[in-house]
Amino acid sequence: MKRILENIKIAFNSIALNKLRSFLTMLGIIIGVGSVIAVTSIGSAAEASITENIQSVGSNVITITPGRERPFSGGSERESFREVQRESDESRTGNSRPAEEPGQGPGTGGGGFIGGVPMIEEEEEEEIVAGELYLEDVSALKEKSGLLENIAPVLTLGNLNFSYGSSSGNVSVTATSEEYPSLSGYEIDMGSFFTELDVLNATSVVVLGYDVVTDYFGKINPIGEEVKINGEKFIVMGTLKSAGYTFGMSADNSIFIPVTTAQNKLYGADTISQITAKVKSEDFMDAAIIEAKSILREQHSILPGEPNDFEISSSEQLLEMATSVTDTLVITLASIAAISLLVGGIGIMNIMFVSVTERTREIGIRKAIGAKNRDILIQFLTESTVLSLSGGTAGIGLACLITWIINTFTTLSSLITISPVIIALAFSTIIGLLFGIFPAMRAARLSPIESLRYE
Repeated sequence: MKRILENIKIAFNSIALNKLRSFLTMLGIIIGVGSVIAVTSIGSAAEASITENIQSVGSNVITITPGRERPFSGGSERESFREVQRESDESRTGNSRPAEEPGQGPGTGGGGFIGGVPMIEEEEEEEIVAGELYLEDVSALKEKSGLLENIAPVLTLGNLNFSYGSSSGNVSVTATSEEYPSLSGYEIDMGSFFTELDVLNATSVVVLGYDVVTDYFGKINPIGEEVKINGEKFIVMGTLKSAGYTFGMSADNSIFIPVTTAQNKLYGADTISQITAKVKSEDFMDAAIIEAKSILREQHSILPGEPNDFEISSSEQLLEMATSVTDTLVITLASIAAISLLVGGIGIMNIMFVSVTERTREIGIRKAIGAKNRDILIQFLTESTVLSLSGGTAGIGLACLITWIINTFTTLSSLITISPVIIALAFSTIIGLLFGIFPAMRAARLSPIESLRYE
């Protein structure tokens, strides 16, 4: 133990004698360790934020979106497939609709029933074709589903011109129904959210996000005030409490209007962007998705064997996908940053070879007074390890500085955890040992006589 402490003391003395050279040697390790820890910390914070955002909404929420165009499965191909299917069925049965087997409906592929609704069999990978969603689809889900509740249409209109008095600007406009707050987790601050009657009558009312109220009204009570959205007049009937950021976007700079009002006054079409619904119990998530598929297939007159023209995803699937993307990104960036560790290791090897050459006479003297090859080997390995560990420790300090800068001056968040710190230190230790072993072996093999003659 005493010998180990002596070697460590010699190593620190060697670093202190050549401060600038030692710092430049450690720079690769410092940058590598600092970058790896900072990147993994940002990734951990992003993953925690995503998880929190999804869980705040609820893990029993599903989202239905229109089918998107896929390669080799365009709309024309779908119509051709559908026409061929109909002609084939008509030739067999003589009817305009294919014969239905017992236990099968027009929207089924032969499954069982849930809540009186026929189910389709789940496939490992379903083909999706382009399609649209309508308010009628929402009505069908409300009427026929036994596992879904709080079903709300969502029409995302993007940034539109918003004005109040002499102030104007762009805000994000979302059109939906009265059930949206229970799905999104938004809370009313003043007034109320629009009602089912407002949606049925396409009333020109609006609910404002927290930042919109602050930016355009200040201390004025906005309830009952008249505002304009793309030149159309709306009456403010409610405001929301601050909701913060969700997936990097702030709902506070958004406004909400009835979906029918948006379709009639702003959108000029009868389609919607998505349908959001809550499953009555997390235990029925899979069954609820199958049930919703069956209802929508029947609603869209999709025949058995034809692909869906819509997609259904759960909050759990979104969480898995987001986590997978975050993990992949963190691993990629951390791998790039880790290259600095290898560069630092090469720097350590280079400087240790220089040190062996500079201290050849010292090695000869130590061997002349009884030092063994093992002692010389351990001494130089200790020096390279101390050099690498010192760089790793400084790298941790750099990571803390980067984290503080990110948390203080940006909207991103970073959270340093113990795992990447331990891994980075362990890796820097291994780097010191691996890249120091060849110079140490060279020093240990030097002949004491030749070393003493070295000038």
